[in-house]
Amino acid sequence: MVYYGFPRGFLWGAATASAQIEGAAEEDGKGLSIWDVFSKRPGAVKNGQSPRFACDHYHHLEQDLDLIKNLGINAYRFSMAWPRIFPAGAGAVNEKGLDFYERLVDGLLARKVKPFITLYHWDLPYALEEKGGWRSRDTAYAFRDYTATVVRRFGDRVKFWATFNELPCIVDLGHRTGIHAPGAKEPERVIRQVTHHLLLAHGLGAQVIRACARLKPEVGIVHCPGIPLPFYGSEEHIEAARRFFIKHNSWMMDPLFKGKYPAADWEALGRDVPEVRRGDMKTIHQPLDFFGFNVYAASQVVHARYGGRLFEPYFPRTDMGWQITSDVIYWGCRIINDLYHPRTFFITENGCAWPDDVNEFGRVEDYARIEYLNAHLKGVHRAIREKIPVKGYFVWSLMDNFEWGYGYTKRFGIIFVNYETFERIPKLSYEWYARTIRNNGF
Repeated sequence: MVYYGFPRGFLWGAATASAQIEGAAEEDGKGLSIWDVFSKRPGAVKNGQSPRFACDHYHHLEQDLDLIKNLGINAYRFSMAWPRIFPAGAGAVNEKGLDFYERLVDGLLARKVKPFITLYHWDLPYALEEKGGWRSRDTAYAFRDYTATVVRRFGDRVKFWATFNELPCIVDLGHRTGIHAPGAKEPERVIRQVTHHLLLAHGLGAQVIRACARLKPEVGIVHCPGIPLPFYGSEEHIEAARRFFIKHNSWMMDPLFKGKYPAADWEALGRDVPEVRRGDMKTIHQPLDFFGFNVYAASQVVHARYGGRLFEPYFPRTDMGWQITSDVIYWGCRIINDLYHPRTFFITENGCAWPDDVNEFGRVEDYARIEYLNAHLKGVHRAIREKIPVKGYFVWSLMDNFEWGYGYTKRFGIIFVNYETFERIPKLSYEWYARTIRNNGF
């Protein structure tokens, strides 16, 4: 039997997002988010569902904190809802919103769990969207001010801060295809300007975190670059995969790590390049203490001699229709490490959706999820063994939740949620993950 042991101090975590679990969407002074509004658009979300109640985490906080403690994780990644703190996106602060996160942060610390805060996970205040949203440079400065308020409140207790979750999804799903909030289908120039404003907001936020935090912070961003798998582990195929990665990811990655947009892409855009003001690239290019890597499946299998791409139909698929390519974490970390050399990696999301249900014994026996997590954690272990600095792993997700355009039809959690009663039932994968954490391996 091969044992996969992890280094001492490795962070074992679970992740959630505010709009997906909190509910209480119109309570205690919270303002509307773009998802609250978008979900009311006919056909925008499956079955006309919305995040209004979600998992009702807002009213089940203590129960959820105890489930976190019993799981045994030592880090919990969650996002704060910007419109819960600034209902209008800027201006007056909603103290009840800050009080909720105070209870969450202090509850985690009391249970010896490190809070890992993501400042923006897609729920932009709708009041800012009405003023242009991420198309407007002013939104980047509003994000800076929101960040300053949060860090002044919690920067004495929270060490880990991520500015944004998954810029490609914000841009491509929200502004290119329109299948996510705000549901826009923009011309290319606007899309590139949205990207630039998001990157600028990241840089401004990183500066503010370091300026305002009293506890020395670890500052990073959570990203989801498309990951190609080399067809074989030979150098020609690995190099082809690197080239594929550069072609499809450098527009967002280069500004973060190199302080500039890739020259070839800039030239190819012609008149569609974004407006970049003096000092912007320096602001964007902030030192990253960690790179948060969200990864579920490979975007492509790459063969060096077949045009650089190879479509492979034989991979099994999850309930999302995503291919199960368990080597994706290893190759993603290796390629990113080769190209950009992040100081630290955290696998900030990894998981799978299956059509889970409660059996006659009141249990959810999700063996397929256990097999998926087991296989992907082997990739984490391989990366660590090859000296790639992966320091933690966060399963997606702690609990079943509002899965954006899919509503409540896709279950990613290791805790089952009954959306009518809000009952929580830990799944078999919860027990497996708890044992893995206790053993620091499997």
